[in-house]
Amino acid sequence: MHPTPWLAAGFLAMLGTTGLQAQEVVDLSAEDRNISADFEVVFRIGSAEAEAEWEQFTSIRHLGFDGAGNLRMLDAPGPEPGTRIVIVDATGRLVNEFGRHGDGPGEFGMPMSMVVWPDGALLVEDIMRMGYHVFDPAGDFDRLVRKELGRNMRPARTGSRALLGSSWDDPAGGRRPIIRFDLSSDEVNSRPLVHAWTPRSTNEGRVDGATEVEDLVSSEWGFEPELLLDALPSGAIAFSDSSAYAIKVTDPSGEVSRVIRRSIQPMPVTEAIRRAERERRLEATRNRPVTGSGEPNPAALAMINSFLAAQEAEVESMRFFPEVPVIESLRATWEGTLWVQRSTEPGAGEPGPIDLITPDGGYIGTIPQGRLAMPDAFGPGGLIAFIEKDEFDVPVITVRRIPAAIR
Repeated sequence: MHPTPWLAAGFLAMLGTTGLQAQEVVDLSAEDRNISADFEVVFRIGSAEAEAEWEQFTSIRHLGFDGAGNLRMLDAPGPEPGTRIVIVDATGRLVNEFGRHGDGPGEFGMPMSMVVWPDGALLVEDIMRMGYHVFDPAGDFDRLVRKELGRNMRPARTGSRALLGSSWDDPAGGRRPIIRFDLSSDEVNSRPLVHAWTPRSTNEGRVDGATEVEDLVSSEWGFEPELLLDALPSGAIAFSDSSAYAIKVTDPSGEVSRVIRRSIQPMPVTEAIRRAERERRLEATRNRPVTGSGEPNPAALAMINSFLAAQEAEVESMRFFPEVPVIESLRATWEGTLWVQRSTEPGAGEPGPIDLITPDGGYIGTIPQGRLAMPDAFGPGGLIAFIEKDEFDVPVITVRRIPAAIR
């Protein structure tokens, strides 16, 4: 099966602009070598039956390890009281908890995501505050950063107060930049490290100077290749930006030095797949809860309803890419091993197989389909954490350890 014209054209365009002809290409075998996912359970915390009050989680939105193996968790029920940061050590014992809902310095409005740096400092995105809270390793509030820091944020592994993020906004070339943000001082410095391929126009679905709610809703696309990325211990980046099985690895300066490929072809998008995906998104849109403190005023309620109606209309008329991207998720361990989760048939309801690959292209093996979800966080010494739920829909955090042989 040959790549479709749009994919081939995009990949060739990327080759021409980044000079991949002179870079190393590693082709891995398409045959899987299965490895066990029976990893040691280090601890579990949470659940409806938890006795300790600190262990009664509401909604774990994000978590991450620091360099000492402590796990920091953002327990955020939304724009309501109860939001906090909980820290446990590498055995699951409580170390600290701090933070609360409010309007004061370091108090949360509606936090959505979090970055944990190796020394334990935190960056918490808060959409109600239109910024990012920065906390020092002890949990003391440092400052509020107002600059937009992009999406897919990952902590840099270089020991500095830096992070990586991606953005669609690159008017110069219409490409998706991966940006390094330096937050070591009050002034945030940023610079693009590498530009990924853009599968469609960055301006499509946008209306300059839009004032109508309908004009603010982006066009819906099915199976658009995401920009997946993570930081490596050396300061380099691994990323995937197309429907193909192709992982680009940069050097610390951002120059792509290696492409790791497997001859696993994308799944064609059939009419049945299109129908099922449209129905899935319509159901998610119609069932999306509207949360907030108190009753919204009539004007706000009308705007919310108009936005949801416009979003539903976009889903009903959504367009599709011709293939389901091979790679669904990409992460890197603290030791630098790449975890590459492959997609399954849409609607399969179980996690896809996960390939373990070294940054230089060494194939370790594959965790078979349905055996393990992609971890929600990786930590030192092979620690991995998963956000799960019990039968009462209460969060349970499970921490396991990757065996040294495949770490």
